[in-house]
Amino acid sequence: MEGRNQTAIPKFLLLGLTDDPALQPLIFSFFLSLYLVTILGNLLIILVISSDPHLHTPMYFFLANLSFTDICISTTTIPKILTNIQAQDQSISYAGCLSQMCFVLIFGGLENCLLAVMAYDRYVAICHPLRYTVIMNPHLCVLLVLLCLLVTTVNALLHSLMVLRLSFCTDLEIAHFFCELTQVITLACSDTLINNLLVFWGTSLFAGIPLSRIIFSYAQIVSSILKIRSVGGRYKAFSTCGSHLSVVSLFYGTGFGVYMSSAVSDSSIKNVVASMMYMVVPQMLNSFIYSLRNREMKGALGRLFTGKKKVHSPSSL
Repeated sequence: MEGRNQTAIPKFLLLGLTDDPALQPLIFSFFLSLYLVTILGNLLIILVISSDPHLHTPMYFFLANLSFTDICISTTTIPKILTNIQAQDQSISYAGCLSQMCFVLIFGGLENCLLAVMAYDRYVAICHPLRYTVIMNPHLCVLLVLLCLLVTTVNALLHSLMVLRLSFCTDLEIAHFFCELTQVITLACSDTLINNLLVFWGTSLFAGIPLSRIIFSYAQIVSSILKIRSVGGRYKAFSTCGSHLSVVSLFYGTGFGVYMSSAVSDSSIKNVVASMMYMVVPQMLNSFIYSLRNREMKGALGRLFTGKKKVHSPSSL
């Protein structure tokens, strides 16, 4: 602790779920299966959307970006887990840890923002259907995605630069399966007040603002749906946002579960499992939710595998 020279190039240890050698093959198979299903499922969604002209709408444009983000999040964390298990080495370099932490922040924040943008898209489609194509024009859609990426990248780089100023001691064990920001900060020997304040305000903004936008959008959507007199019309309107609502519930539900687990439990294993449910499972299930609950996606999947073409144009929703 006499100076930064003692830990000029520190290495971190990712403890993961367990170091029991007998369980390592099972954990390896589990994460490999999750990763393959996540990659193949989300790649299939991107392929279907890009190959079917009837899905070239704002809603599916945002869905394709969400699927790409899910692939990136999984690729940032799971391959390192598999490599460490295979090599029986839990270490990760200082540069590798900071890079992983930065990309997790970027793609995690991007998914958060995309869900808010998709909620706004459904709000415009249901509450202002006649102006939908005018408001949600291609230029605005691309601009919204780029704005989300820019904001989350700036946030991630700011956190990463603030971590660079910290000094680390010899005990660099991370009770996690990836380099998570708060876990890395707790290992520092130097003062972390500024980092903790930045984490607090960053989390409040990047979780609070998108969630508020989603709640507002769905409050307006529910209000508009209740004004529809026919039951069939209500069902049709609600079905257009059912898949997105399921994904939002899964994303924020698991996030709330992680927060509650860390708040009420001191068990590192329980916290790791809860974080895994937040960082790995939603990305895998998103593709299933949109494939099984969305009629247009199911129809496009059928046309992709059978080679048939759709002869009528899609609705504005």
